[in-house]
Amino acid sequence: MGSRRTISVVAGWVRRQPPKVKAFLCVVAGMAALVFLRFVVHDHDNLFVAAEAVHAIGISVLIYKLTKEKTCAGLSLKSQELTALFLAVRLYCSFVMEYDIHTLLDSATLVTTLWVIYMIRFKLKSSYMEDKDNFATYYVVLPCVVLALAVHPTTSHNIVNRIFWAFCVYLEAASVLPQLRLMQNTKIVEPFTAHYVFALGIARFLSCAHWVLQVLDTRGRLLTALGYGLWPSMVLLSEIVQTFILADFCYYYVKSVFGGQLVLRLPAGVV
Repeated sequence: MGSRRTISVVAGWVRRQPPKVKAFLCVVAGMAALVFLRFVVHDHDNLFVAAEAVHAIGISVLIYKLTKEKTCAGLSLKSQELTALFLAVRLYCSFVMEYDIHTLLDSATLVTTLWVIYMIRFKLKSSYMEDKDNFATYYVVLPCVVLALAVHPTTSHNIVNRIFWAFCVYLEAASVLPQLRLMQNTKIVEPFTAHYVFALGIARFLSCAHWVLQVLDTRGRLLTALGYGLWPSMVLLSEIVQTFILADFCYYYVKSVFGGQLVLRLPAGVV
């Protein structure tokens, strides 16, 4: 009870702060978490594996929701379609540029994502909140295409493959936006959807931590290994953007869990 009361007091204080102070506190918390991970996790490549594992847990929660609860209410079909798109492009790039263990992991993720899309479109269509899932995906796809054409890897691979690789990096960073918009429209997020999105947030943070700590460990040599120009910085920036897009939701999720609430209620302006 004492710990919950303390957390409630701290959460209340944070909630009363102006947006700039909240952003500063978020940055400080993220930096503190990075310092903690740097000293606790000796092989920082394990952070990327952990990110994949957490993502898998999130998808497992999603599968449970669709098969046991028999409803897709609260899930964004558009986010799932964007996820399938960047995974398909990334798999193509992996096969023609660098085939490794992550290719197998992405293959498994793509298969489950396509299954989720099938369930929403056909099996559970009656529970799909189409009117709430109103984020225009071209606001995400078109800027990613333009950015990929302008800033892409400078390796020796074919120019088309390099543009595709950049496109999937940028699209991954913004693919969750339709899901966040849907949740903002409904204001109430049921538990399984909240667990799934929170898992995405944790996975994105661990992936971002992996890149940041790898850059620090190599004293910047990792960035030069990725190429020259703006591309190395854009890779790192994309990872950071992915994390901060979900940071606000994760705050309200943790607050809700410690408050003993099964249903997450989002205030206006979270997304």
